[in-house]
Parts: sequence; structure tokens; C-alpha cells
Amino acid sequence: MKKRTSGSEDGGGGDSPSQLIDARIEELGDWRGETLARIRALVTQADPDVVEEWKWRGVPVWSHAGMICTGETYKKAVKVTFAQGASLDDPSGLFNSSLEGNTRRAIDFHEGDTIDAEAFQALVRAAVALNTS
Repeated sequence: MKKRTSGSEDGGGGDSPSQLIDARIEELGDWRGETLARIRALVTQADPDVVEEWKWRGVPVWSHAGMICTGETYKKAVKVTFAQGASLDDPSGLFNSSLEGNTRRAIDFHEGDTIDAEAFQALVRAAVALNTS
């Protein structure tokens, strides 16, 4: 079972971050919602102790001893940004965005893209290991 926390100053109405993420997935109602739901499932499977947060007026965040990644939705992409991505080994080459930064790395998923679940979960586990080291 995933841990839940308020984790946000902007989660109005008393909804938990998990409820707000549920609502965002439902509100999107298209491939972006499906992709965000899949990403969420992969993160929570890779780290059963993950904490879901809702920050910056509507960005799902997954944390464990620090931020693991965010799940931002745009018109043509779902962007998963790993807070310490530049420090993670990415042998499968999933990172395809924010490659020039010194800290973060991101994966942009577009309509029709498949998610390499094994490689994605390896990145999540590596991020948790980095956060807890």
C-alpha cells in the first residue's frame, strides 16, 4: 500500500495528494491520463514505500527520502522528470529530455509510445537508492 501525505501547500479542499492525482488522471481522460496512471503504477510497484505529493499547483510528485520524480502533463507529452537524473545510470537510454542540465533528467512520453517498464522501474529504484545512500 502506498503511503499518502499532504505534501503540499496548494492541495485545496482537503483532498490527499493521491486523490488529487486520481482526479488529474480522470480529468485528462485521454492517452495522457492513461500514461500518467501507468507511470504512477510503475513507480509504486518499484517502491512500495513511495510517498505521493502534489506540488507547484498541480504536479504529481513521488518521493522517498527526497524527490524521485515528477509527472507533468502537457498537450503533446507526459514528462517524467527525475530530480537527480544526471546522477543515475541509464543503460537503456530512457532519458530523452533535459539532457543538458547538471542535475535533472527527464523522459518525454508521447501518444503511442510504449513504456519500457523494466528499465523505468530500474531508474526509480536507482533514484531511491541514491536518495537513501
